[in-house]
Amino acid sequence: MAETDSITIRVRLGAGLAPKAGNPRLTVTLDASATVADLVSYLREQEPTLAHKLNVAIPMVAGQHAAPSQLLQSGQEVALLMPVAGG
Repeated sequence: MAETDSITIRVRLGAGLAPKAGNPRLTVTLDASATVADLVSYLREQEPTLAHKLNVAIPMVAGQHAAPSQLLQSGQEVALLMPVAGG
């Protein structure tokens, strides 16, 4: 990928995901037109131990819930958090 054809994204894995990956922070390079869904698909391929939990992870960008179709920008941090329930 040429530099202008790609973006670099920082990924922060929440407590339910980080132990499976071995590292709570990842840096990934994706196509410049990548969406949140593309990022999750990439992580499923690169980190197979996370695949099952990624199905329910909640993506957050800049403190806001991110839709799967949201375009990503180079330098952004995407947090992937596991839902919690209380009672």
